[in-house]
Amino acid sequence: MRRLNSVLANLAISYVTIVVVIVLLLCSIFYLYVPRNYNEEIKAKNEMLLENAANTLEASVIERINTIYLDITLANKTDFDGYTRDSFKGKSSNIMDLQMLMKQEVINNADLVHAIHLYDPKSKAMISSLYGLKYEVDLHNEAFRTMDWIDAMRQHDASYLWTKPRLVPKDIYSSVSDNNTEQPLLTYVHSYPFNSTGKTGGLLIGIDIKESAINAIIGQLMPADLPNTYLMDQQGIVISAADKTVLGKPAEQPASIRDQFASGSPVHSYVEKIDRTDYVISGHKLPSNGWTIYNIIQENNFYKKSIVLQKVIVAICLAAILIGLVLSGIFTVVSYQPVKRLVNKIKGLFDAPAEARHNEFKLIDTAFHQLTSKVSTLEETLHANKPVIKHNVVMNMLRGSYADGELEEQLQSLDLALHYNSYCCLVIDPVSQGFTELDSKTNQFVIYSLINQLEAAVLEGTRLIAEQLPDRKIAVIVGTQHPDDHLLERIACQIVSDVKDSFGLDFKIALGVWVHDCALVHRSFEAAEVLIKYGFFFSEDSIIQAYNLLSREQSHLELPPSAMTKFKEKLQARNHAGVAAALDQVLRELRDGQYSADYGRFVLMNMISMYSDFLKNVRFKQSGQFKIDLYKQYRSIYSLDSFREWFIASITDCYGQMDKRSDDRAFESIEAVKQYIGDHLADDLSLEAVAAQVFLSPKYLSKIFKEETGIGYTEFVTKKRMEQAVELMKGSSFTVEQVAAAVGYGTTAYFIKKFKEMNGCTPKTYVRDVLKQG
Repeated sequence: MRRLNSVLANLAISYVTIVVVIVLLLCSIFYLYVPRNYNEEIKAKNEMLLENAANTLEASVIERINTIYLDITLANKTDFDGYTRDSFKGKSSNIMDLQMLMKQEVINNADLVHAIHLYDPKSKAMISSLYGLKYEVDLHNEAFRTMDWIDAMRQHDASYLWTKPRLVPKDIYSSVSDNNTEQPLLTYVHSYPFNSTGKTGGLLIGIDIKESAINAIIGQLMPADLPNTYLMDQQGIVISAADKTVLGKPAEQPASIRDQFASGSPVHSYVEKIDRTDYVISGHKLPSNGWTIYNIIQENNFYKKSIVLQKVIVAICLAAILIGLVLSGIFTVVSYQPVKRLVNKIKGLFDAPAEARHNEFKLIDTAFHQLTSKVSTLEETLHANKPVIKHNVVMNMLRGSYADGELEEQLQSLDLALHYNSYCCLVIDPVSQGFTELDSKTNQFVIYSLINQLEAAVLEGTRLIAEQLPDRKIAVIVGTQHPDDHLLERIACQIVSDVKDSFGLDFKIALGVWVHDCALVHRSFEAAEVLIKYGFFFSEDSIIQAYNLLSREQSHLELPPSAMTKFKEKLQARNHAGVAAALDQVLRELRDGQYSADYGRFVLMNMISMYSDFLKNVRFKQSGQFKIDLYKQYRSIYSLDSFREWFIASITDCYGQMDKRSDDRAFESIEAVKQYIGDHLADDLSLEAVAAQVFLSPKYLSKIFKEETGIGYTEFVTKKRMEQAVELMKGSSFTVEQVAAAVGYGTTAYFIKKFKEMNGCTPKTYVRDVLKQG
């Protein structure tokens, strides 16, 4: 068995097979020249008759029908265009003319045409040469059941349609009887305008054709074969036949006949066994609409073979086989030698299963399969990872990670050889309000679209390489033979314009510095990364190329503490105008001063932290639609102007909410004020100072204090101070000056004045009277 699987055995079998095939081919050629006169004559005659019949049907039926359609539409083109727009109503004169034209066409073609109909799908109105004008044609009505071509055409994607034959009474409004017999008709429907489809056309023109006229044409051309001749459409439905019972039905012949005629070939002729009898079946397809005319003729003459010729053929075959066997042996031995040498080499290079070692073909196939698999795997891996490899190479370029010569090798492996005089890096920041509102898929689509558009840009002597950075920014490496800042500005302006037009987004672009070696691109990238940070502070600029900003990045300047303190004080005092002024001063300093971008961001976060602490101190409770998530909202802001607008609006809303809720907290706030006054009699108890401690405006505190206690704020403070002064003078040896200072009076004279107003005597007199009573 193993010997039979060897190359030697397979070569021998192959050569023997070739000899046998050649001999059989020679025999077949001889048999092809054996006369088959009668059968060939039948086939030739049938093919000629069918071709003639097909051409006659084309000229006498299909072309005439198309001519009728054109006569009707061209003669009344203006009316037809009006019907398409406005239906039939209000056009009685035109309708009568059109009906007369249709009747005249029927009369001129009475041998073929039964009736012509014009149907308007919009108004469901119909003009017929047979039935006149009918409004609201109901296709479900028994009288119009023969108008099924309307629904069929309205669902058709082509501009015309041939229906299958159907029996139609002469009078559709009467029942079938001896006086109202049925006749087979098929309808040609065409939409108007000419190139519109059945679904989109404005009007439908239907021409009823007499099946008897088609059958008569076939009978004139093929009278003898008429009973066995059929006209079939593309779906295998019988269109015309001598036997009227098969009209409109699928052909009853074997399925192989329908399959043959449904194929694309225009002519068919072959032998088919039907009920154990051989028949010659011939057909010819009409080119215009795909109909097929075919007939079936019994084959009763078989081939008569010459015995002499058979003997000659047999002798030739035997001689050819003998010679072939000798040659096969010679060729087998000669052909096996190089195969044997190849197999010996393969056995030492590749691992092969045991069963393949005794079959040279399997061994060679296994070796090639393993080699092909390894090559394919390597190619697929490289192709699949090419975008990742490119990304890593570009990122390493931007980081300056490559040594001399290593970068060029990496770029060549990716077909990205860069041989230009100068290089510059652009950084595109796509993060904007509109960009963040997009979903993640759309975000990525915008970035990839921009990258592909940049790399596909055609600029003379210039090449662009774009790659997405980890923070969703885009780095663009520009290599050019003609370094020019105007080139960078043109590229940047084009990017801004395209993104604005295509996606309605506003991107910022920072332009790096020019370098003269692609290995130094990281320097340009570092400069562009620094500049893009300042896009937040210069919101009016889409393109940032002010290289003087690079020096600010090295600055260690800080804002004076008074600026932040002022903002905090105004915030706690709920002084809206003061908060806005303090904020504007800080923002102006950050934008126009020599402060770094990172420090500016730090200051903004510090101000937000102050605001957050303020909300906690006033025990601000978020509820309803007013909810503040400061840090989340800050992350969605991408310019200094937007930050100011958001921050001021948030503080304004907060103050408003606090004022609305202050009425509910009036009692609690008054108690806190009283407690603070009692604990800090020696301190500053001015209305403004105490109002700041409870986070209320001085005016509002004065108002609710008097409403809750019945006395004014100043009067209450004075009363508490005097009560404390009395207690101090009763139980200790404090001097008047010490008592005055202990209860918050800066001068002794003012204390004595207020004490006398409250108690009717001076402090010394009061102490003396107390001691006498004691």
